[in-house]
Amino acid sequence: MRLHDRVFLLLGGTGGIGKALVDPLVRSGARVIVASRHPENLGHREGVSVVHLDLAAGDLDQQLVRLSEAYPDIDGVIHCAGQNRFAGLAAMEVSELDAQLTVNLRSAMLVARHFVPRFNKAGSGALVFVGSTFGSIGFPGYTAYCATKFGLRGFTEALRRELADTAVQVVYVAPRATATEMNPEEVNELNRALGNSVDTPETVASQILEAMKHDDRRRFLGWPEKLFVVINGVLPRIVDKAILKQLPIIRRFLNSGVLS
Repeated sequence: MRLHDRVFLLLGGTGGIGKALVDPLVRSGARVIVASRHPENLGHREGVSVVHLDLAAGDLDQQLVRLSEAYPDIDGVIHCAGQNRFAGLAAMEVSELDAQLTVNLRSAMLVARHFVPRFNKAGSGALVFVGSTFGSIGFPGYTAYCATKFGLRGFTEALRRELADTAVQVVYVAPRATATEMNPEEVNELNRALGNSVDTPETVASQILEAMKHDDRRRFLGWPEKLFVVINGVLPRIVDKAILKQLPIIRRFLNSGVLS
């Protein structure tokens, strides 16, 4: 996938991974349009435009129409927006479940629904979706997040096959644990207690760009996480047993009263 002289709409560009993508994209010769609910909080940067877009809004489809009219030269979208909360399912408010479904999955589907016909008409286009290892491995305390990321992975796989005979590219990248502000300190402590490796946003951003440059259909990040994804797909009981051994530690954080 060519980055030079491309115009990318970046969703989630104010979060850790999205923010880390902006400068490398600009250095690659791309123009970046960062969409945010609060564009007034973002300063001016050369090669970067800022627009208002609320991925959780009921009228997202109409907002996308207005955005495309204002920026008709968009020829690529990078969707790395997301929400999560580490908590037992019973402790989740309905509004929290709805928010994750809306931002993590519904918005991705509406973005693709909007841009696919435009990219098809133009004869080229790229849709890049940032998922998660938890889109392939169910993990305690992340039931809602896993559900949305499993859904995103399935959606991108089906969409890629639906568009296989077109010039529209669909890329799925699944990071492992990443040090972003979306994770409270308690989750960082859980990762340390479990011995989980945690990547920086910059590391993940570089891998997303590599996946784009090499026209990867999908890319999973981290070792042994990539191995666990394969094992979980073939012999899930092995992963069940591994997580069962970790469950006392996980429950300690779930029941701490801080995260649940």
